[in-house]
Amino acid sequence: MINLVVRLLLAAGGSIAALFVAKDSPNFGVVQGMLSTVVLVCAVGFVVLWRWRKDE
Repeated sequence: MINLVVRLLLAAGGSIAALFVAKDSPNFGVVQGMLSTVVLVCAVGFVVLWRWRKDE
């Protein structure tokens, strides 16, 4: 299960990173990791805000 979540995050980060950096660039993995972290933070923030709104 965790493996699937990590693969989905890296796929999302890789597709966004491909818009800004060439895939054969030496720092593509770094950009992919950073954007995967941004995607994760946005997803967690969305879930938190959604649950917070439901409670009110």
